[in-house]
Amino acid sequence: MPNFRRHYSEHGLYFFTVALLNRQSDLLVKHIDLLKQSFRTEQAKSPFSIKALVVLPDHLHTIWQLPPNEHDYSLRWRRIKAHFSYRLPKSKVINQSRLQKKELEIWQRRFWEHSIRDDEDFKNHFDYIHYNPVKHGLVKNVDDWPYSTFHFYVTKNIYPEDWAYYSKDEYE
Repeated sequence: MPNFRRHYSEHGLYFFTVALLNRQSDLLVKHIDLLKQSFRTEQAKSPFSIKALVVLPDHLHTIWQLPPNEHDYSLRWRRIKAHFSYRLPKSKVINQSRLQKKELEIWQRRFWEHSIRDDEDFKNHFDYIHYNPVKHGLVKNVDDWPYSTFHFYVTKNIYPEDWAYYSKDEYE
């Protein structure tokens, strides 16, 4: 079995990608309220701040800041995934290994994390998160995707409403 090494640092700032096992699924947007509840439940147990978030049908990207003297984001993800999974309509267990680990056929086992190194790295990941629905062809314009912190940052004047806007006139 591979030995995955995670980088943990107290008060860390991290970019994450978390995906469903079935990459053709739309469970995350179909059950967006349950996903939000799963995040809120975990934040009440083990606080962290969400700096940016986009939820797509089959995966999500987010940037978290952990509080001082905290470093365990893996436990937080495990509990968010479990809260979400066990409140969905039940599905069949995928295989013997998942049965032994009491896992449902919902999430990929692992997630991808990246430690944010500096302001430029933060900005690049922040923009990547908010542009992701356009990248995946779900919408033409960033502001058309409802499951994103982009709208919050427009109200705070961090982004203009037409950021990365597709203009048909530019290409005609």
